[in-house]
Amino acid sequence: RFVDTGAMYRALTWEAVRLGTDLDDEVALTRLAQDTEIDIESSEGNRAIVNGRDVTAGLRSDAVERGVSPVSKVAGVRTVLVKKQQAMAVGGGIVMAGRDIGTNVLTGADLKIYLDVSVEEQARRRYNELLALGEDVEYQAILDNLIRRDRIDSSRSANPLRPADDAVRIDTDKMDEDGVVEYIMKLVNER
Repeated sequence: RFVDTGAMYRALTWEAVRLGTDLDDEVALTRLAQDTEIDIESSEGNRAIVNGRDVTAGLRSDAVERGVSPVSKVAGVRTVLVKKQQAMAVGGGIVMAGRDIGTNVLTGADLKIYLDVSVEEQARRRYNELLALGEDVEYQAILDNLIRRDRIDSSRSANPLRPADDAVRIDTDKMDEDGVVEYIMKLVNER
């Protein structure tokens, strides 16, 4: 099973925006995390389900893009969602992607991989992805948002973005998706 934990934070942000929750109110956001059922259905193309409602299409909206880092930096939100992620991993057979998996969520994972990419390349990829979906986007706005998000995520007090000491770091700037998968599968098969 594959779980993109970032989608969980995006799904919670989507719900907070929908309900009009103040994104600066840490108590309200923590309560919302406790009261919201979030499921990531990997068998269905990594759909995000919030309280039984498929919210996948809204996860990349402007409101969610702006709000996800402020929501995800809340210690109470992180505590709640990390427990949910750890529960998903019970029994193994899972691949989890996220900004603190190796350092906080699954510290005993068999293999930890930290995919590195320059912010410029990441913005280019996101820009092309959104263009392919027919969205009207600007590269500079995407780049500025990613820089802001990385700054927030790297400096937050609760589980900041950083590679685990025992993670294999892979620079993906000059690799395509197939090349990254091939390299990771080589690492898996060596274990």
